[in-house]
Amino acid sequence: MISKRSFLCHLCLVVLLAISATITHAQTDPAGAEIGTINVTVYYATNGDPTAAGQRAEKVSEKTKTKLSAAKSLQFKHYRYLASESKAVFKSYENWSQPLKPSDEVLVRFETRLAPTKNEIPLSIDLWLSRKKVLKSDVTIKSGQPLYILGPEWRGGRLIIAVELISQKS
Repeated sequence: MISKRSFLCHLCLVVLLAISATITHAQTDPAGAEIGTINVTVYYATNGDPTAAGQRAEKVSEKTKTKLSAAKSLQFKHYRYLASESKAVFKSYENWSQPLKPSDEVLVRFETRLAPTKNEIPLSIDLWLSRKKVLKSDVTIKSGQPLYILGPEWRGGRLIIAVELISQKS
């Protein structure tokens, strides 16, 4: 007959072994290898009153304003930074970014399509607004060259979602 104390010691040992095996598998799983980091930023753009974006919205730098207004469809008088989130990109796993936490009104799903090359990662990107997929595209994200997506109308202006490769691992 096994004592209660001995049973608990054996149970703890089994649980620790299971946790150790799970951690070891996660560390050696090549599909779970981190290959880079993506940053998703949400901007507010308007030709009207920029204070409609709210008190927490920050004025963007001149450099960011120049980058945003370079595209004809993104030309507005005022730009405000709302939020951003950096997420790891895994070799073969689906990744999600929720830049306006805790809100899930803007979600970006991305996963690699092909093997990354120097300074770029081919991705399949989905933009979800209000829990509806509104955009699906295959793109190649390059370091230092953000992908700008003109989002929905919001508070008398438009949201702009920027997706940028900020680091890459070999």
